[in-house]
Amino acid sequence: ASTPRASGRAGIRAICFDLFTLFDPRSVVDAAKAVVGDQAAPLCELWRTRQFEYCWLRASAGIYTDFRQVTRDALDYATQARGLTLTEQARESLIDAYSRLEPWPDTHAHLAVWRAAGLRLAPLANYSPSMLEALIDHAGLSSSFDALISTDAARTFKPDPRAYALGPATLGLARHQIAFSAFGGWDAAGAKWFGFHTFWVNRLNVPREALAPGYDATGPTLAELAEFVGV
Repeated sequence: ASTPRASGRAGIRAICFDLFTLFDPRSVVDAAKAVVGDQAAPLCELWRTRQFEYCWLRASAGIYTDFRQVTRDALDYATQARGLTLTEQARESLIDAYSRLEPWPDTHAHLAVWRAAGLRLAPLANYSPSMLEALIDHAGLSSSFDALISTDAARTFKPDPRAYALGPATLGLARHQIAFSAFGGWDAAGAKWFGFHTFWVNRLNVPREALAPGYDATGPTLAELAEFVGV
């Protein structure tokens, strides 16, 4: 982890989160095991990769469909590539698993501390509104946030600047008053380019992206993010 500088944190009044800094995306693998057995891990890895690639392609081309449809399309590709056939019920069950992710062990406690400290909190996610609401409700975190921000409102996906702009617009703050908690290195780069104070929560210890400047600081858990925002 890099040590964040005290300078640059002054004036932060809110945190916007990529969902996977709060929820473990690997939870989907457990759901997939009940459907495809030993194929679950490779299927889900390919599925998630295509999921993000389809978001980026659609944002770049300006051809929008919501995240649930993107998730379905990516699953269709992944199952075909792995030589699998799913019933419609199985497909819906796997897609719904993205709305039943398990929170990381430190999620509830840190959200409570930040909320008590007066920071405004909001996920800023590619999830469709219905998926986002279902996920937060399932985790019992509805009272933890000031807003649930879906990029669907801008009909695009991160890292399109219009997606990040929903944070300041929804919270009524300037971008320099918001810290962004990124799970992916690409998202950290996009948020930093937009103008957020950006912390990369590198939960899975993956290499940094060669996308300068990338982020202000990084660490493996929300404890380091708490140090970064000073709470």
